[in-house]
Amino acid sequence: MKVLLVFAHPEPRSLNGALRDIAIKELEAQGHEVRISDLYADRWKSEVNHADFRSRAPDARLKVAKASGEAFATNALTEDVKAEHEKLLWADVLILQFPLWWYSMPAILKGWVDRVYAYGFAYGVGEHSDKYWGNRFGEGTLAGKRAMLLVTTGGWEEHYSARGINGPIDDLLFPINHGILFYPGYDVLPPFVAYRVDRLDEPGFHVVAERLRERMRTLGSMPPIPYRRQNGGDYVIPSLQLRPGLGDPNANGFALHLNGAKAAD
Repeated sequence: MKVLLVFAHPEPRSLNGALRDIAIKELEAQGHEVRISDLYADRWKSEVNHADFRSRAPDARLKVAKASGEAFATNALTEDVKAEHEKLLWADVLILQFPLWWYSMPAILKGWVDRVYAYGFAYGVGEHSDKYWGNRFGEGTLAGKRAMLLVTTGGWEEHYSARGINGPIDDLLFPINHGILFYPGYDVLPPFVAYRVDRLDEPGFHVVAERLRERMRTLGSMPPIPYRRQNGGDYVIPSLQLRPGLGDPNANGFALHLNGAKAAD
């Protein structure tokens, strides 16, 4: 397989840097091709602004979606964004690696998404009608590929449990897994999360490292999170409400968007 790892940590000598190297070494040992987008090392420009759409009049009002779509359609996106598009189309698997900062990804990685997910590439794709609402949530440009998150956090695993004060880790990562990865079509694998990393001793590091190696060995075979496909019949179009009778009647929020039968399996 071809694997793209997008790395978002400012310190290459960090635990994240060590885990990145372990993941890459294991992937290559399995015969996979690996490419890296190291956002801090590359000094990735994270903010979207007029400079992203240079073919437009400099005094024109910036409407980001419209400008993004025009630039994508005319091959006028900036070279750094076009390079990331080429990598995403090349890769069979995307790994986003980052430390969990303030319950989300670092700003530089969010900026990568904001700029790389251009209109016409990652969204705004496909017809919109009373029976079909665009190629998204299980369909799209990146359908047929796999993706996963490699995340570190300083909190304990118990802090991110069903009754933990931080909230369940799957809920915290839902906007990324479902809204950023599943949206343009990826089959999203369960995240790899390393907890309490600021207090990780050497024996603890070896345990995390071996877990990561095993995850890299199963990257192509692990079942993805069973999200419901938008256009698969579970949602009423165009309201995109889950049809009555589907899902656990006692469930609400993010859990409703999992296919209950498949999740139970």
